[in-house]
Amino acid sequence: MKGYGQFCPVAKAAEIVGERWTPLVLRELFCGSRHFNDLRRGLPQMSPSLLSQRLKRLEREGVLARTDAGGRTTYTLTPAGEELRPLVEVLGSWGQRWARAHLEEGDLDAGLLMWDVKRNVETSLFPDRRTVIQFSFKDLPEAQDGYWLVGSRGEVELCIKDPGYEVDLYVLSDLRSLTGVWLGDLGVAEALASGRIELHGDRALRQNFAAWFALSHFAGVERPARRAA
Repeated sequence: MKGYGQFCPVAKAAEIVGERWTPLVLRELFCGSRHFNDLRRGLPQMSPSLLSQRLKRLEREGVLARTDAGGRTTYTLTPAGEELRPLVEVLGSWGQRWARAHLEEGDLDAGLLMWDVKRNVETSLFPDRRTVIQFSFKDLPEAQDGYWLVGSRGEVELCIKDPGYEVDLYVLSDLRSLTGVWLGDLGVAEALASGRIELHGDRALRQNFAAWFALSHFAGVERPARRAA
């Protein structure tokens, strides 16, 4: 990124964190991603080469540290990187409040949605055994409509192929509705009552859906009333 040619600290900071994709790379790191493939799952439209470039730049600037052990690379935030957390959180809150009046079709991404759900799901509310929940999107092609959350011992794994276990709960929805619930635009009770989300299977998981399906960190951000057209 070409510099701004200014000594102003805002300009110097923007040269580091204002590059395209960099705020989203930071978002993923703050959400707990520590390995390249995990970062890729949260940034599916970012090319691997560009992600590698951004990580190297952040490492050079002292925002993150890289360690290699056992043939695997791990990225961790430095104190300088952690100081950026409030900035990213404020940016997300501002975006939820002011910049998200309407989601275009191109903004919807089942894989990214399910990756976010996986990272926030309340596994403590799952039964004390392996728990399998299948999400199906009725408006997507068959090859893209299935995702499985497999929870066990407080950990949860997201599978894009049938893991072969017995399913405890089936969640059926269209992508826009489930995304709306996740973002706080559509209430869980309303989505269930209207049939936009259907639950089939384990009674306890159905009854506790609103609790274990934890919403986006930004779902509770108050949004301004829409102006009349």
